[in-house]
Amino acid sequence: MSRRSEHASEREPAGKLAAMNGNNTIFGWAFGDSARAGDEDYLATIRDESLENARQDAARQGVQIDPSTAVFTVVSEDNSLIDAGESARGRITVRCTVHVEGPGAEEIHAEGPMNG
Repeated sequence: MSRRSEHASEREPAGKLAAMNGNNTIFGWAFGDSARAGDEDYLATIRDESLENARQDAARQGVQIDPSTAVFTVVSEDNSLIDAGESARGRITVRCTVHVEGPGAEEIHAEGPMNG
């Protein structure tokens, strides 16, 4: 149940500005009702929330996200060996991995309950 945008290698090459600013990836997180895990409209809302969480985290760190690079992973406790901690107990977890650009982006390390 993941939605994937175009690969970074398929996008147009970044210009000099992007090279000067640096880039990396960051995670965004959202948690939802596991009883609604089969509802695509609901999952789309949770995906949007995880992208917004990534955008807010990026803004706190002074960089910007490229939403076209977002990749979403939906995990439920029932079908995973991942222990996402208390905040995810009995819920679905949506992780958004997204490209960030800006000054200092190369120093950012993606963080969250499912790093990697």
